[in-house]
Amino acid sequence: MINKPTIDEYNTYFSKYVDLVPEGDIFETLQQQNNETINLLKNLSETQGLYKYAPNKWSIKEVIGHLSDTERILSFTLLCIARGEAMSLHIYDKDAYIKNADFNRQSVKELLEDFSVVRQSTLQFIKTLTSEDLERKGTALGSEVTARALVFILAGHELHHFKILKEAYIGAEDFPL
Repeated sequence: MINKPTIDEYNTYFSKYVDLVPEGDIFETLQQQNNETINLLKNLSETQGLYKYAPNKWSIKEVIGHLSDTERILSFTLLCIARGEAMSLHIYDKDAYIKNADFNRQSVKELLEDFSVVRQSTLQFIKTLTSEDLERKGTALGSEVTARALVFILAGHELHHFKILKEAYIGAEDFPL
């Protein structure tokens, strides 16, 4: 079992993600939340996938793409730190990634399949990590962070967006039916 990280294992900015992760088996949480996100979105029409709850917000398709991109980046960062990388890993510009990816041209189904595959890859990698791997610290996301904290940041990031998808998007009064 992977214990929740302590506040000294990550920048306090990421508390907004780590604090969302429930107590219990993080591996089960990651699997369950992926299933919940896919179940929430799998029956959306392409029109619904293009919905934005405000003009300056991402579409649902862009949010799904962002989840996949961020999972890839955090998983890569997790790999680097777990393996003892000494170099500082950069912070990415999420808005540039959204702009350049053009997620709106992909189907909801394709985006969800990609997200599921990325999560399965992340889960498979996490299974291989030892306690020593998880305790390693590196510099990423603008500060020192442990590999263990990255696992929880990753889970909390999806929980954060799941809540937004459920409430601000699908729960919006003007959401297309």
